[in-house]
Amino acid sequence: NLTFYEQYKAGTLDIHEFLDFQLKPLSRHSRKTLDEWHRQFMRESVLPMITQQARDLVDRHLAASDVCVIITATNSFVTAPIAREFGVEHLIATEPEHRDGEFTGRVADVPCFREGKIIRLENWLAARGWSLDSFAGSTFYSDSLNDLPLLCKVKYPVAANPDETLRAHAERNGWRIINLR
Repeated sequence: NLTFYEQYKAGTLDIHEFLDFQLKPLSRHSRKTLDEWHRQFMRESVLPMITQQARDLVDRHLAASDVCVIITATNSFVTAPIAREFGVEHLIATEPEHRDGEFTGRVADVPCFREGKIIRLENWLAARGWSLDSFAGSTFYSDSLNDLPLLCKVKYPVAANPDETLRAHAERNGWRIINLR
């Protein structure tokens, strides 16, 4: 797991190899058991990490009637409850394949990672008759150099708690840098 994290930080992660590692365990347990574990994970690990600054940022976008979408490489099993916690209706995440209500351990669609985020976002927008140009402005927040493809595509890229490489890129390009901790 540490090896994958180091590869992620370096921008060298093989997403398919990682997803094989990450999603296989989902196929070894019933959905009921996984859902119970996830509720515990939310209570004990996720909720304590959500800062008031992050909640306030999302709330400002929602109050402005912005179309808010969480787009993440993390799989939807993990992230859907987090999106609900923030009150965000739309989630584009890596989709684990499931059959008869149980996970197979494989990915179901284009992984939502690097250029895959653009593909998944453009497909999501097209399904609604939109494109990024449909909006006066599009903002994307990220902490990772792996999101440079999408950050470079939106009108308002924002580096949020950025890693060192993303911070340097943001500074060179005059992007906003914010701290949500």
